[in-house]
Amino acid sequence: MLFPFLSLTIGLPGALAIGQIPIVDGVVGGVSKSIYNVALESEVSNAAVVTTPGKLRVVEKSGVCGNSATTSQCEWGLSCPLETTPGVYQASGYGDLTSTESIWFWFFAARNNPDTAPLALWFNGGPGSSSMIGLVQEHGPCRITNDSSSVTFNPYSWNNQANVLYIDQPVGVGFSHGDLKVGTSQQAAADVWTFLQIFFKDSRFAKYKANNLAIWTESYGGHYGPTFSAYILSQNAAIAAGTVQGLTLNLKVLGVGNGLTDPLSQYPGYITYAGNNPYHPLVSNSVITRANTSLTSSNGCRTQITNCYNGGSNSVCSAAQNYCNNNILSPLAGNYDVYYVPTMNPDPYPPDISSWLGSVASTIGAEVTWQMTNENVYNNFAATGDWMRNSAPNLESVINAGIRTIVYDGDADYILNFNGVEAMVNNLNTQFSSLYQQQAFTTYTVAGQLAGQYKNAGTFSYIRVYGAGHEVPAYKYGTLATGQAAAQIFTQIMAGQSLSST
Repeated sequence: MLFPFLSLTIGLPGALAIGQIPIVDGVVGGVSKSIYNVALESEVSNAAVVTTPGKLRVVEKSGVCGNSATTSQCEWGLSCPLETTPGVYQASGYGDLTSTESIWFWFFAARNNPDTAPLALWFNGGPGSSSMIGLVQEHGPCRITNDSSSVTFNPYSWNNQANVLYIDQPVGVGFSHGDLKVGTSQQAAADVWTFLQIFFKDSRFAKYKANNLAIWTESYGGHYGPTFSAYILSQNAAIAAGTVQGLTLNLKVLGVGNGLTDPLSQYPGYITYAGNNPYHPLVSNSVITRANTSLTSSNGCRTQITNCYNGGSNSVCSAAQNYCNNNILSPLAGNYDVYYVPTMNPDPYPPDISSWLGSVASTIGAEVTWQMTNENVYNNFAATGDWMRNSAPNLESVINAGIRTIVYDGDADYILNFNGVEAMVNNLNTQFSSLYQQQAFTTYTVAGQLAGQYKNAGTFSYIRVYGAGHEVPAYKYGTLATGQAAAQIFTQIMAGQSLSST
């Protein structure tokens, strides 16, 4: 989700959906009145943890969400914690940026040819939401059961053909802990780059540095993905020029799912989707009319976002988030789940993962209680107005740099709906934009089954996935299995290919 599921909310009405995006005073993506008074404190006692600044602290082969059993052990019915690929390497732990800032990671080697397989990084959104959401609810080697009590083997895991590294960031998110210093996507990018420098210098993971690197993200990842990718490219250039010391990162792919990238282009999509989507209207015409007035009035949402784009201060951009989400995003959802509109609130799917993660935390080396979303991190971003800042220029620069890029969106998601995302894509100005505009949508099939509609233009692709909510890999459509369509999309893009039907 842009806004994976939230364990810390402010004024959460029982009827509203819980997800990656916090609900503040009853408003999805709202802004707390106290954001400028948030104390940025360490979230774990420094005395409780012995850190190793500039290095990793790792638990290997924990057997959680996969196992390190040998094939013969499994064949003889001995200890196989899960029905999963035997012998697949996994590691979890912390990269210590400083003595008071530790970023959590969980790595899974590819089920096939891990030494040569590409490495995919996964980031959930929020801002402030844990990437364990993507791991356990979406596309990891194991998936949470509907009763939230255990996990099962995922045959469509993204580590079938790729090494996958799930990262909780910024500091304070999920199992990460320490001083909360990050309040913008750019600051987050710098910390992710530092973490990756630590990761690739470690002897256990240095062999993956030469492999193709990919960034995949969702929801607020519409900011994270383009910003992180552009930052990596700029650091690579600075390393080549001799102005920065570090390891060059072999970035080849960017994937953004259901992402918030260009609010000015995307906010009109809430009005369109609320009244006319593939499922049912979400609210009455009168609510849509009021929202449209809030969008277009002289000091309405559109004007406030524009003011933010035009060099607006933190307070200007923060006020735009507050106004637009109070008057457009939140009211237009009605009583439907903002992450999957076919269902009413509250929708129990995808199942909660808090209890399961708590049960395995000590085994995998986690040092703090897991939170779906860290409210203080979210508030730090709300205070800077980062939500309403435009990440499309970064996305354009990444596409123009030749990085294979895909934007994808589930057609049952309201909170970052396809109307807004497709408007964002249509407004991009890249080397492939003219070609993209000339293309007609093509039907996308998986094993001969209808799954969506897509366009390819050069190394850029876009796909609207049928039947999927905010977390696209968590859903199924027609006779396809859960995550099957998302796995084909991922595999094709990671192989350096444009989308194609099978």
